[in-house]
Amino acid sequence: MNEDLEPAGEGQQLTTPPRNERILLILAVLSVGGSIAGAAAVSARFGLAVLIGCVFAFVNYYWMQHSLKKIFNSAAEGEKPRFLGAGYFIRYLVLGTVVAFIYTLDLLPISGLLFGMAGFGFAILVEGFLRVIKSRNG
Repeated sequence: MNEDLEPAGEGQQLTTPPRNERILLILAVLSVGGSIAGAAAVSARFGLAVLIGCVFAFVNYYWMQHSLKKIFNSAAEGEKPRFLGAGYFIRYLVLGTVVAFIYTLDLLPISGLLFGMAGFGFAILVEGFLRVIKSRNG
C-alpha cells in the first residue's frame, strides 16, 4: 500500500473524455452483430427488428444532437436559449408512435425492436469497459 499516488492537480485530467464517434462506431458494430445473432438465434424477423431498432437509436441520437446544438449555438451568440422541451417530447412521441404502429400491425417482434433501440446504452457500456481495460493496462 506504499504507492506514490498524488491527486490530480488543477487542470489535469485523469482520463480523456469519451468520444461520440467511437460510441457510434460501437453502436454500428453492435447493430450488425446483434442483427446477425438475432436472425441466427431467433428468426430473420427478429434480426430485422434489432436492426431497425438500432436505426431508431441512431435517429434518436442525431435528432437530440441537432436540438442541443441549436440551443448551445443560440447561447454562444448571446441570445437567451429557449429550452425546447416540446421538441424533446415530440421526439419521444414520434418514436413511440412508430413503435406502437409496428406493434399494432405486428410487422416485427417488439422485443427485437426494443432490444435494438437499447443499442445506444449497450454501446456506452462497451465504451466504459474498453476505457476501464485501457486504464488498467496503462
